[in-house]
Amino acid sequence: MLRFIWIASLYVRAFMRRLMPTNIVLDKLRSRRGLKWGIPAMLLVVVYFYLAALMSVLVEHDASKWLYPVMVVCVWNGFKFLLYGPVSLVLLARVRAAERHAIRRASIA
Repeated sequence: MLRFIWIASLYVRAFMRRLMPTNIVLDKLRSRRGLKWGIPAMLLVVVYFYLAALMSVLVEHDASKWLYPVMVVCVWNGFKFLLYGPVSLVLLARVRAAERHAIRRASIA
């Protein structure tokens, strides 16, 4: 049983990694060219939290309770982008420092 759960979770993770839009965008942002777009991508947080609030209001006004999972997914995606902004700044600083170090090393040799 544990093996089945483990394998199922691997397939779900692979599916989410390849086909879910926020994961695709975050993968593009993690590339060297995409690191500079980390802070502007944080603007998507506003959209996701607005959608979550909208789903909450709809459920309170007698809409289907099936909107709760949509609301949770919107909040989760919002937090992913909210946390990625500062992380992208740190990664960009590390990459630029490594590039400067490589340029200095090449000019000395």
